[in-house]
Amino acid sequence: MTPNPSRRLFLGAAASVPLALTLGAPAAHAADSAYVMAYFTESTSLGLGTDYGLHLAVSRDGLQWMPLNQNNPVVTPTEGAGGLRDPFVLRKQDGTFVVLATDLKGTDWSYNSQYVHVWNSADLRTFTGYHRLKLHDMVTHSWAPEAFWDAGRGQYGILYSSVNSSGHNVIMVNYTTDFVTVSAPQVFFDPGYDVIDGNLTVGVNGVNYLYFKKDQTLVGARSTTLAPGSFTPFSTPAAHGGTEAPTVVKSLTSNAWYLWGDTYTPNGVFYAWQSTDLAAGTWTPLDQRLYTQPVNSKHCGIQPITSTVYDNLVAKWGAPAWNRLKSYNYPARYVRHANYVGRIDTYPFDLYTDSQWKLVPGLADGSGVSFQSVNYPTRYLRHYNYELRLDVNDGTSTFAADATFYRTAGLADANWSSFRSYNNPTRYIRHSNYVLRIDPVSTTTEKQDATFYVGY
Repeated sequence: MTPNPSRRLFLGAAASVPLALTLGAPAAHAADSAYVMAYFTESTSLGLGTDYGLHLAVSRDGLQWMPLNQNNPVVTPTEGAGGLRDPFVLRKQDGTFVVLATDLKGTDWSYNSQYVHVWNSADLRTFTGYHRLKLHDMVTHSWAPEAFWDAGRGQYGILYSSVNSSGHNVIMVNYTTDFVTVSAPQVFFDPGYDVIDGNLTVGVNGVNYLYFKKDQTLVGARSTTLAPGSFTPFSTPAAHGGTEAPTVVKSLTSNAWYLWGDTYTPNGVFYAWQSTDLAAGTWTPLDQRLYTQPVNSKHCGIQPITSTVYDNLVAKWGAPAWNRLKSYNYPARYVRHANYVGRIDTYPFDLYTDSQWKLVPGLADGSGVSFQSVNYPTRYLRHYNYELRLDVNDGTSTFAADATFYRTAGLADANWSSFRSYNNPTRYIRHSNYVLRIDPVSTTTEKQDATFYVGY
């Protein structure tokens, strides 16, 4: 959520606060080996690439993400505002899933819904039992719902952001067994100042951790119980500019924890921090080379899943028909075309489709690759006077040769990729002053300039 921070609403007997929460999933099961991310999309201009339906992406490591269904929604609300923000996926005690989301389409922060969207799903391939769940009786909002299992109560808690009677933002909770009826709302966390975007991680060495947004930074609180009012702030703030929507995720293969945060803008950029000890309350920024968010994604919720669920999701919704290429030494920048010139620019930018490419069999040699533009499908990246530009395929053998490259192990990192010219085999695609060209490559810097991550 990205509301006007000066806006305050009175909450009487019930609960509500602006912005979003992202609860940590239950402790990972032994069979978990992948992750699913729920999100909505916004482009920088709130135009192309903006969609307020439920989007899903999957990842094997929780860092590099592949959007499903071509980054289109898998389901869209039909009631209330007709759109959602801040979706969250919880695997319930019976192994099925529940999806919760804010009842809000777009950025009309004056729209006050007492409800949240709810879906049930056995496998995240079909969604049933859609309804809106009323959380309070006040004329105010119920933003960024998330859920957790409270074993002591034998119930699920639903957290969401709201405003208390003092006029500042707090985190509220309702309890439920079925996500159809709920208890009366209670204040879950109120440190006496504005807090929004809570994220709960349950039962780490007997301690529960609640991360939240305070003054556009991400801060943690902790408690040895899940009782409302029991959490105490303790951690050092983490931020990258204005940051919101914290999401804490445990690595399934190491003792690392990752804290995700979303920048406070449309088409926000995710940043990630790492820790090996939640109790320490300190986070180290993660190298952007190590993670890639789904294009245009906003305010995510992440849930561990099994390999079977992962495979079934990909089989159902499909992998993207396109790729994006990230620069190795400028990992905030992606390969794109602008005015038909090939270059690397900092994400996000409009049009985001300028950075989407179909890596098709090479026009001159099928064992190589050619880069076909997604938004100009008659055009391909080709070199001309050693500079890369986006030209219409004229069908000539010269064009085919200029537009064909051999994909090799990355010159700076063998886990990444480099691209050698077909008809100038001593030259590789590289960036120079952010413009793409083909050059001989020998120095460490040149090798980094010529190395790219092929992802989504």
